Amino acid sequence: MAKRSSLSIRIVEGKNLPAKDINGSSDPYCIVKVDNEPIIRTATVWKTLCPFWGEEYQVHLPPTFHAVAFYVMDEDALSRDDVIGKVCLTKDTLAAHPKGFSGWAHLTEVDPDEEVQGEIHLRLELVPGTRAGRLRCSVLEARDLAPKDRNGASDPFVRVRYNGRTQETSIVKKSCYPRWNETFEFELEKGATEALCVEAWDWDLVSRNDFLGKVVVNVESLWAAQQEEGWFQLQPHLSKRRREEGNLGSLQLEVRLRDETVLPSGCYQPLVQLLCREVTLGAQGPAQLIPLIEEMTSTECRQEVATNLLKLFLGQGLAKGFLDLLFQLELSRTSEANTLFRSNSLATKSMESFLKVAGMRYLHSILGPIIDRVFEEKKYVELDPSKVEVKDVGCSGLHRPQTEAEVLQQSAQTLRAHLGALLSALCRSVRACPAVVRATFRQLFLRVRERFPSAQHENVPFIAVTSFLCLRFVSPAIMAPKLFHLRERHADARTSRTLLLLAKAIQNVGNMDTPASRAKEAWMEPLQPTVRQGVAQLKDFITKLVDIEEKEELDLQRALSLQMPPVKEGPLFIHRTKGKGPLMSSSFKKLYFSLTTEALSFAKTPSSKKSALIKLANIRAAEKVEEKSFGSSHVMQVIYTDDTGRPQTAYLQCKCVNELNQWLSALRKVSINNTGLLGSYHPGVFRGDKWSCCHQKDKTGLGCDKTRSRVTLQEWNDPLDHDLEAQLIYRHLLGMEAALREKHRELSAGTGAGSTLTGPGEAPEDPLAQLLQVLQDLREAHSCSPASSPPSEPNCLLELQT
Repeated sequence: MAKRSSLSIRIVEGKNLPAKDINGSSDPYCIVKVDNEPIIRTATVWKTLCPFWGEEYQVHLPPTFHAVAFYVMDEDALSRDDVIGKVCLTKDTLAAHPKGFSGWAHLTEVDPDEEVQGEIHLRLELVPGTRAGRLRCSVLEARDLAPKDRNGASDPFVRVRYNGRTQETSIVKKSCYPRWNETFEFELEKGATEALCVEAWDWDLVSRNDFLGKVVVNVESLWAAQQEEGWFQLQPHLSKRRREEGNLGSLQLEVRLRDETVLPSGCYQPLVQLLCREVTLGAQGPAQLIPLIEEMTSTECRQEVATNLLKLFLGQGLAKGFLDLLFQLELSRTSEANTLFRSNSLATKSMESFLKVAGMRYLHSILGPIIDRVFEEKKYVELDPSKVEVKDVGCSGLHRPQTEAEVLQQSAQTLRAHLGALLSALCRSVRACPAVVRATFRQLFLRVRERFPSAQHENVPFIAVTSFLCLRFVSPAIMAPKLFHLRERHADARTSRTLLLLAKAIQNVGNMDTPASRAKEAWMEPLQPTVRQGVAQLKDFITKLVDIEEKEELDLQRALSLQMPPVKEGPLFIHRTKGKGPLMSSSFKKLYFSLTTEALSFAKTPSSKKSALIKLANIRAAEKVEEKSFGSSHVMQVIYTDDTGRPQTAYLQCKCVNELNQWLSALRKVSINNTGLLGSYHPGVFRGDKWSCCHQKDKTGLGCDKTRSRVTLQEWNDPLDHDLEAQLIYRHLLGMEAALREKHRELSAGTGAGSTLTGPGEAPEDPLAQLLQVLQDLREAHSCSPASSPPSEPNCLLELQT
């Protein structure tokens, strides 16, 4: 039993941002921080005050997180990036919106006194004595304080105030993880209501000290316990007067917090078995539950439900059967061939999710080289005569600008080359396509051909396949390559236009070059020869793609499972520490790393022979490194044990914050079930005779910061979590339970056979009645689980905060 928290984040767009550059514009991007930890950076949108990002992320978090903040920045090439403003959403705010926070939020000014982070370890005691006694406050240590100095650290000290008296700790130089172990005592007065204030400050020799955060403790709450000890989260000062709302622009966000208590696997087995039986018997008898789920699911929830169901059946080996059942349901209510799979039904949404989960690596192998070529060439491409701008294309010869006709001719030539390359890559990829995807397309092809067998519908089975493969998978990836992880940045305006025209061309090929698709945009006519040739190529490709028997499907799946595709791969810089000497810049070395379910390995180039660096079972933690440790940002450390059991650390540098968090997520996910995972670590390095972070001299002692093994980004190639998917489906069904009961009463009244829910030991024959019984049993299991009741804190310290 475990509690899972996740944040679904969609950063839509900004508007009315202030100009930060001398050209009267800005180059905005967003940084997303969870509890002041940067986890996401959007792409930069150049030269605009109303940027559109449209980027979506899902972040898995520990249930103890406090807030998520969105910082809008202006990128500068020669100086430090400017901060435009921020939007902060606390956990309480998100919890007050069960369906998620959605809408525009005004950006607020970033106040340094509010940019606090970290925790402080305190021990509070009431000591008997004369009159009312004494209050003893022990300031032990702090962790993850904000770095305020240029060296990437702070010089922290603590100021303790109570009843008009102030005492201070010593100053710890150059550390965000200081240890003081100092104790202060204050006289208590009977009936005094003043709170104890503990403030952390960064000492500066010349300028004023920087505020690092504070904790305010209600001393009256201590009388019952007499002694309390624990970690306090540092809080900011009260907000100062801000610039008038709206002057910094607005940010459109969609953020949803989901806390789920996941029960042991056995609790979900009745639900999983009931849904699996529905899929298994779907071809032999009338299905009830899946059509009901589709009928009662709202349009905005359909994609999420489709993804959860798809992943559940994928984990049970029934994805093909589930999709086949949806194909039959869709075909049974479709009378016109030209409307087939055109709506946002459960079938189309489930198939979209299926292609992303099972076919993303295949998509990258086909589309990646073509997309890279388009980005690298940066040619001006335009086929619409009304949009041609001759001034944008420069000169084709000495002192002679290109004519409109020349622009159109060269554009058509460029697009024909890209389209031809894409179709050729697609036609060569039959054996590279995952077996389960091929088998599913075969079922789709056969079902559609059975439903529309006449000669006039000869192309309909092919169009059914291309409606998913081309129109809902390849074409969207061409138009938005960043959202499909094909590129790290959004395309500029010129490249976006090229990609849009290429996507239109592949859509025309996918529609089998119908007269209707040609009539929409007559200016696409120069591509018609390539489109017609592409239709023939695509039909031949689909014929080969769906020509797969069950034995071949199993053989291909077995062969692919033996290949162990990498979980994550790419170039990184490795820093190796040797002995006790300082870490020099000469120890940086660029290598190509590959993470599989067995080991983290490296090679000089992607095609070179790989050498295993760390066995997966030996990983103990994967965490970030303080920027001051190497004078470089985006460095992570992988803590592991070697073959002799001795602890070792590999330091790896990434090129950006997104790559850093993607690698950390991948390493944490594949090692989450390892034995001996660390609960603490050192975010610095051991240089000379001490740690650079906390200045402790014990190299093998406990770390000064907590590990964050539960903080991960969701990726398309994540391992399936069967219990979580079952819990999410249960949660959705619980929301429609009243409608399901009403439907059950209608069906029972129609057949004249009343059916009531039975006890836990009995099972009704009616699938809908069985489902209602399963929901009732799961609700009881949740009510009895310890995680469903409010968690008790190991100590009352956090309750003392005001």
